[in-house]
Amino acid sequence: MTYDLCLAWNWEHDADFARLLDLACCSHGLSLLQITPDNLGDMLQSLANSQIAFRAFLDRASDTDARFMPVVQWAYEHLVYCINPHERARRTWDKATMHLDFINAGLYAPYTLILPSYHEQPVLPPMDLNPLGDRFTIKPVHGGGGEGVVTEATSLSQVLAARQEYPTDKYLLQAHVVPAQPGSRPAWFRVLYCAGQVYPCWWDTRTHVYTPVTSAEESCYSLTPLRTIPASIARICGLELFSTEIALTSEGLFTVVDYVNDQIDLRLQSKALDGVPDDIVQDIAERLVTLVVGKCSPHSYEESAISGKRDPVSVRPNGYP
Repeated sequence: MTYDLCLAWNWEHDADFARLLDLACCSHGLSLLQITPDNLGDMLQSLANSQIAFRAFLDRASDTDARFMPVVQWAYEHLVYCINPHERARRTWDKATMHLDFINAGLYAPYTLILPSYHEQPVLPPMDLNPLGDRFTIKPVHGGGGEGVVTEATSLSQVLAARQEYPTDKYLLQAHVVPAQPGSRPAWFRVLYCAGQVYPCWWDTRTHVYTPVTSAEESCYSLTPLRTIPASIARICGLELFSTEIALTSEGLFTVVDYVNDQIDLRLQSKALDGVPDDIVQDIAERLVTLVVGKCSPHSYEESAISGKRDPVSVRPNGYP
């Protein structure tokens, strides 16, 4: 059997998103294959025996569970249409690369120093931290969810200690960004992007609560860049689904603070206070299915399958190159 879309997922909180994606598939007359830790072994065997196949693939598992990498490999070798292809997503996991790409594309980002890994260069040469200001952020180049990040850093000793926490990873030192405060809240935003649609939200950095930006607020505070910047990021990274964090400074600069998150948290706000508003998650599910309909018809799949397989893709688990 050939399914229209395969969703690989392993986080229990993705269950609601999987349900919404299934409903969206049903509304378009498409079939959805869900591969989870519970059926992974059987699915891998069925793929190997050509008992099942799929035309499109969304991977929300292999970044944290290497057991799913054979599914990624199968999709790559069989020319399956992938939402956020692994080879593109993998590049965005390197924050140093994204920082340079953004600067070259004319986007604003915090003043940043890029440090080599401790393993590569245990002793750093003398460096001037003054341009970073009184407070700055220390973050490993790879990883997400705030793991390994030191906020409100003030000294070189903190830098030296942080580098040894993940000794094989490079580090970023970023100047602290102070957002403007139009109205009653800081101008800090988390913006979700899906297949050309942008979902700008106010984002409370303390509670991580999303509040959608209204059209009136967008007009009143001149927030149009919250739509144009994510579109530019999509062109840079080539992904269809991601989030980014943008702050509007008191100088009037829209500054990209957290570059590209390709494994975005899609918990429903009705189930978790810091989840994404339900209607946004529902619309994302619908748009992903519409994307599959437009990009991947049975006819195009058959043609690509006949053309042959690709060479194996170079992949490593946990998002590290």
